[in-house]
Amino acid sequence: MTSNGTSSSGAPPASEADVLWFLPTHGDGRYLASDIGARHVTMNYLSQVARAADELGYFGVLLPTGKSCEDSWIVASAMIPLTERLRYLVAVRPGLSEPSMTARMAATLDRLSGGRLLVNVVAGGDPSELKGDGVWLDHTQRYEATDEYLTVWRRMLAGETFDFTGKHIKVEGAKLLYPPVQAPHPPLYFGGSSGPGQAVAAKHADVYLTWGEPPADVALKIAAAREAAAAEGRTMSFGIRLHVIVRETEDEAWAAADSLIKHVDDKAIETAQKAFAKFDSVGQRRMAELHRGRRDNLVISPNLWAGVGLVRGGAGTALVGSPQQVADRMKEYMALGIDRFILSGYPHLEECYRFAELVFPLLPLKKTTGVDMGAARNAGPFGEVIANVAAPSRLAAAS
Repeated sequence: MTSNGTSSSGAPPASEADVLWFLPTHGDGRYLASDIGARHVTMNYLSQVARAADELGYFGVLLPTGKSCEDSWIVASAMIPLTERLRYLVAVRPGLSEPSMTARMAATLDRLSGGRLLVNVVAGGDPSELKGDGVWLDHTQRYEATDEYLTVWRRMLAGETFDFTGKHIKVEGAKLLYPPVQAPHPPLYFGGSSGPGQAVAAKHADVYLTWGEPPADVALKIAAAREAAAAEGRTMSFGIRLHVIVRETEDEAWAAADSLIKHVDDKAIETAQKAFAKFDSVGQRRMAELHRGRRDNLVISPNLWAGVGLVRGGAGTALVGSPQQVADRMKEYMALGIDRFILSGYPHLEECYRFAELVFPLLPLKKTTGVDMGAARNAGPFGEVIANVAAPSRLAAAS
C-alpha cells in the first residue's frame, strides 16, 4: 500500500466484493479431459446450478461462449424465469452479429429479467474458430471492429438516433425503440491483455477483467488498464476470473486438485497446448506461460495452481486451499482494487454450495452478494436434528 492509500496497481483497495459463479454450458464433470464423471448439458442440470447460485446469494453467473458451448443468450433467457435475483453475464461477440441486433437482444433480456443482464465482451482469440464463424479479421482488426461495434451498441442503448461510419461498421438512422432497465446500458465487462484490447476496454468497459495470474502480474495489468482509461477521461472497476478448489483443510484441497487432473495424460496436454499455441490471444499466451505445459510447474504463487490450464483454454488457474487460505488470497487481489470475482469449480453444482458455505462467511461481501437465511432447520443430512430432539450447534468460522 502506498502513502496515498492506493495499491501497487494504483487503484484504491476494494473494501467489499461481489462474487459470481459459472454456468457450465459445456465441459462439466468430476475430472478434466475425461468422460468419467462427465455431465450432460441439460435444462435440468443448468437450472440446478443457476437455482443454487441464486439461493446461495451469488451476484451472478458467467455464461461462456464459443463453438464448444451452448448459446449463452438462449441459456440465459431460459434461466431467468427460474431465478429471482441472479444476474447473467452474457457474451457479446463482435463480428458474429450486427450491433443493432445485439442491442435489441440486450434491451429485451434486461427488461424481461428486471435489470439482471450483464454483458461480457469477447473479441475472440482462436483464429481457426473465428474463420469457421466467418470472421477473417486479424488480432488488431478485431479490436478495431470491436471498438466500432461497442460505439454503436452503447449509443443505441443510450437512446440516441444517429449515423455512424467506421472502417468496419456503417449505420444510418440507428435507433432502439425500447430501452433497457439499466441506464444507459447493462454493464459491460471486458477482458483484454494486449495493448489494443486495453485501449478498447478503456473507451467502453465498466468492469475490466483479468484471468487469474499472480498478484504482482495482476497489479501491473490493472495499472496499465487504469492509465489507458484515464487517458480517455474514464474510470473502471476490476474483476478477476478464477477456478476454486476449497476444502476444509489445505491437504484435502491439494488432493482434490490432483484428483481433478488424474485422468489427464501427456497426449491430452500436448494436444491442448498445440491448439492454444495457434491462438493470437495475449491472455491465452500468458496463461500458457505460467505452466509451459509441465506438470511439475503448476504452483505459480501461494495457493495459485495452473493445472486447469493444461487442457482448458481461457481461465486456467485455481485458488487451492482451506477456506481461510482462499479468502486470504482473494483479499490480496482486493487490495489491488479487484471488487468482483468470477469463480468456478468442478463439478459446478457441488462446488457452488461448497464455496458459498465455506468462504462467504470469511469475505467482506457487498450487500449484492450473500444472503442470511439464518440457521438451517430440518435440512439433513447437514443440520440433522440430533437424536430427533436437539437442534445442531453452529460452529464459528475459523478466523
